[in-house]
Amino acid sequence: MEIFMKIFVLSKDTLIIYGLVILVLVGMFTVGTMSESVMTNAGVPDNIPIYRVNTEEKKIALTFDAAWDDNDTDELMAVLDKNGAKASFFVVGGFIDRYPETVKRFYDSGHEVLNHSDTHLHMTQLNKEQILKEINVCEEKIKNVTGESKKLFRAPYGDYNEEVTGLAKDAGYKTIQWDVDSLDWKDLSVEEISARVIGNVKNGSIILFHNGAENTVEALENILPKLKEQGYEFVKVGDLIYHEDYTVDKNGEQSSY
Repeated sequence: MEIFMKIFVLSKDTLIIYGLVILVLVGMFTVGTMSESVMTNAGVPDNIPIYRVNTEEKKIALTFDAAWDDNDTDELMAVLDKNGAKASFFVVGGFIDRYPETVKRFYDSGHEVLNHSDTHLHMTQLNKEQILKEINVCEEKIKNVTGESKKLFRAPYGDYNEEVTGLAKDAGYKTIQWDVDSLDWKDLSVEEISARVIGNVKNGSIILFHNGAENTVEALENILPKLKEQGYEFVKVGDLIYHEDYTVDKNGEQSSY
């Protein structure tokens, strides 16, 4: 009887140990799940940029990276105006230095002038101080020309990591990418650019173009009327995105809550 009791006690202790292990594992899983949920609902998980917006409205944003020259400004302004389109220009500080009148024209025409760094470097190759300098110097130049600061940033070449977007976020910026790439900088044909854009646009899309690219303006003359026929409205990216009470999923889709 004594032997049996010892075996029983040992077995009971073992079960208790196993039970505690299971409780610990379940607790770890629950905390991990809750942490992920809290992080997602708190805002941008891992500082992922905004690639597109989840909306039922047929609104899309035309964005132009302005870094090199302004040789197509007259034609570009004309096609945007003809189609009632407002756009967002992510300008480099050096572009502002060379063409302040063009940047002012963008702004005075009702378009948006936003931050694309000061010297168009790969941000992931810079240290913290250099990253912040690139952003802050460009923003100061934008304010000097437009009198306004929108605090929206796009990294040159779309090259970012968590440090870049984290520093931008801490400085009050939302980082903007795109979900539709025209690839106009590769000097694709008008037909190729048009097909890439028209075939991939959906509600809340952010489209990437470049001013000064060879076939961009002619492609826009084809793209914009066709998208208008489909019921799309062209708005500034600052008017498309949510500024409060939003989440951004792992694919960069921003949703309100």
